Amino acid sequence: MVRFVQPVPAPADPYTGDPLLRSWLERQLGPAGHAAAKGRLADLAADVTGPLRAAHADAEAHPPTLVRYDPWGARIDRVDTSPGWQTQRAAAARHAVVALPYLESARGTWGAAVRVVQHALLHLYGAESATFSCPVAMADGAAALLSRPEVDASVRDAWLPRLTATDPDVAVTSGQWMTEAQGGSDLSRSDTVARPAGDGSWRLTGEKWFCSAVDSAMAVALARPEGAGPGSRILAPFLVPRYAADSPLAGGGDPTGSAPGVRIHRLKDKLGTRALPTAEVGLREAYALPLGDPAQPGLVRAMTLVVVTRLHNAAAAASGMRRGLTYARAYADARQVAGGRLVDSPLHRATLGTLGVDTAGAFVLAGHVFTLLGRVEVGADPDAAAELRVVAPLAKLATGRLAVACASEYVEAFGGAGYVEDTGVPRLLRDAQVLPIWEGTTNVLALDVLRAVTREDAARPLLRRLAAAADTARGLSPALAHTLTTVTEELRDTFVAVTADPGGIEAVAGARAVALRCAYALTAALLVEHAAWGDETAHVAARLWARRWLRHEDIAVDAHQHMDLLC
Repeated sequence: MVRFVQPVPAPADPYTGDPLLRSWLERQLGPAGHAAAKGRLADLAADVTGPLRAAHADAEAHPPTLVRYDPWGARIDRVDTSPGWQTQRAAAARHAVVALPYLESARGTWGAAVRVVQHALLHLYGAESATFSCPVAMADGAAALLSRPEVDASVRDAWLPRLTATDPDVAVTSGQWMTEAQGGSDLSRSDTVARPAGDGSWRLTGEKWFCSAVDSAMAVALARPEGAGPGSRILAPFLVPRYAADSPLAGGGDPTGSAPGVRIHRLKDKLGTRALPTAEVGLREAYALPLGDPAQPGLVRAMTLVVVTRLHNAAAAASGMRRGLTYARAYADARQVAGGRLVDSPLHRATLGTLGVDTAGAFVLAGHVFTLLGRVEVGADPDAAAELRVVAPLAKLATGRLAVACASEYVEAFGGAGYVEDTGVPRLLRDAQVLPIWEGTTNVLALDVLRAVTREDAARPLLRRLAAAADTARGLSPALAHTLTTVTEELRDTFVAVTADPGGIEAVAGARAVALRCAYALTAALLVEHAAWGDETAHVAARLWARRWLRHEDIAVDAHQHMDLLC
């Protein structure tokens, strides 16, 4: 008897096989700007489908290990990672995934749209990166923080060129040491203390509980300056060198060992992101450099980093959703069931088409926040800054939840094979689950949205975009225009109510529902904008998204009909 072997066709090229990505770039960059980016994007896509996919598998199969002591008993706290992880590290530098927005040549070519190109790179890279997209995100956030004018020039000059280098032998990444066991997202309970050393440097003492990318050359740590009062606003960001080679306190020894005062207690055994070394870190008079004046409330400075990493989180969610959809479609094209191909089953077509709607929505939402960030950084656009204040948490919370739901469907789409680690499919779900957690859970971000609306008038730019999209939609679909108009007025009334009593039970208990409603309405508006430009996929996705997420209707029949366009 011949043993059956399931053919597994290669998924489509992540750049040329993604019409929505290419049309988005055409609209945002213009034909000349897109043409200038095509070579860079094609080169990365070729790496993704070849060596990076293999590197991803190697890094997953060989997770990091902690070596505490050298052969002679010296404490070194070395984290060993696989060749696949190192391949991802080199690729991120070589393809300028972090560096692009900081390169003068790139800003000269694309201006404020340089972040649009970076988002496209992340969209290609993230899903096959073994989650090296995490240190990429934190390196970008650290670079943005170091770029602030109040950061001492000597600190900036020593570290920013390394964070934004495109030479793999020079480039470094950053960790982010903020959460502590007793507080978690409640930063006001942070116990890490910073003490001035007299030479401009500081010494940090405390315990950090969840430190991702602990193999990075540096970390940004939050600490309470000695003598400062309680609360979170007074916390200040500090740059902590991870390795002895970068610490003036080392005084010889192994330069690849931990910097004096930095101890790796243990690596985390996590549900997913297994190739990513995450640790508990103890600080005992560790050398640190202030990022800004520690005498001034520093949490607002640290939020520069957090905003950037939240945007990267949204990009990772949309990237993983798209890659999972591509895999599921390729499998459906090859799989035979009930006398025909799985892709010809109306029920499965409806399932894939619905996933395509969600994937399109996540993509435009993630893409939009990168567009806003570029306008803030390069153009100092106050309107973009006001909108980014509310849209950054909205994009992060909505895409994170969508990514988990879609990943669960992708596992199911492969049947039993989707539950077997050998296929690589289960890691889509394992890795997705971190997305609603890192950089703020859904509830934490919903309260952030509430604060932005009630304290900073952040509802104004959001409502303005929704109203404009409702007007635009009249030429596309009267039903869609009506839905957007109705939801816009509903949200306007909601914002008035929560602003009147922002600390009330109704406002706080309902914050999650309000935030998700805002995010879903904004996504519909963004799809309408792209549809009006002329994109057919966005046109179909806008109508089905509004029905699915704003009117709570079943879209199965139309998703079946439009599956080939949406997938």
